[in-house]
Amino acid sequence: MRAEQFGAIVSLASPAALVSIDRAFARSLGVEGGALWDGPEPDYATAPLVAPTEIHLAVTERCGAGCRHCYVDARPDGFEPARASLEARLDAIAELGVFRVAFGGGEALSRTDLDRLVAHARARGLDPTLTTSGLGLTREKLESLRGLSQVNVSYDGSSEVYRDVRGFDGSTGAVRAMQMLREAGIPFGVNLVLTKSSLAALERTAEEVESLGARELQLCRLKPEGRGALDHLAMRPAVEAWKGFAARLGALTARAKLVVRVDCSLVPFLADGTLDPSDMIRFGISGCEGGRSLATVDVRGGLHPCSFERGPASDADARIADAWSNDATLDAFRAHHASPPEPCVSCEYRPVCRGGCRVVARVLRGDPNAPDPECPRVIAHDRNHGSGKLRIAAT
Repeated sequence: MRAEQFGAIVSLASPAALVSIDRAFARSLGVEGGALWDGPEPDYATAPLVAPTEIHLAVTERCGAGCRHCYVDARPDGFEPARASLEARLDAIAELGVFRVAFGGGEALSRTDLDRLVAHARARGLDPTLTTSGLGLTREKLESLRGLSQVNVSYDGSSEVYRDVRGFDGSTGAVRAMQMLREAGIPFGVNLVLTKSSLAALERTAEEVESLGARELQLCRLKPEGRGALDHLAMRPAVEAWKGFAARLGALTARAKLVVRVDCSLVPFLADGTLDPSDMIRFGISGCEGGRSLATVDVRGGLHPCSFERGPASDADARIADAWSNDATLDAFRAHHASPPEPCVSCEYRPVCRGGCRVVARVLRGDPNAPDPECPRVIAHDRNHGSGKLRIAAT
């Protein structure tokens, strides 16, 4: 449990979940908030958190896959920090009070000491997960994954869809990795990046990965960062393709056994009137979490609001707690969440959406504080008011 201004966040083992509770409930569980609880009790959806609940920790920039939309432009000769540096970062993350750490890259499986990093995270009380393409998974490497709560395999669909999204057909390797994880009894989910082709094939892909044993399907938005900036406009779904997205997810979750999650940047596409904003908040569906419950530490120790924000960063190695409290980029994200421009500020979904994706706005509008230019509501507003010209910023 961790005290917060509104009360506390409680980490449950079964079911695995983080639950926000008010001050009265927190006191009944033995939590005391001290100075945090001075003054009126704020709403948990808007109150700043004392620390992230989850940090994405990049353990390498090495990867031989060459996916066309890779947001870090990972390469076979990419930079890889020493294990001692990563263990020190895990120590700092744990001391900050973070609950979960997600290992990523590059291809995290390319590290030969991954098992020791997983063990170190566990020893510090962190709940570790990992994202992988699965293409380099072997029987031997399976053993290094035993201490993880979940492995997420990047898989966007069968051969033709996978090739369209990533520029090559690695579907057989990804499916083989899922089969190996299932046979080994290691819990796994699937990360699916939504493009023109993968969004159209969503239900078919969900059925396939469920049959392979995935317990979770994480839907991810295509971001114009790294190599992903080159073909973003050609690959992204047209605004019309998002019509009925919330209803599609409702139908999918009604018949599927696996859990379906949406990343925070997809929330603008759920704001079509199908879902009640207050229900979305109550059940943990929320827009941009960068700088609030989420942060990323890159391979060189820089702290960012999220994995896709590649701008200037505070030195997390110096003192991550200070960086969390005083970083200018994180503060800018938080300020936007609190007071976005029109049409967001007047939108009924603003409390849950928080103004859309800052990375997409920075690249496509040249202004990280601009409204999300791919949000259907923003597009409709711009058409009605003759504004919102698209421009691709230098990256």
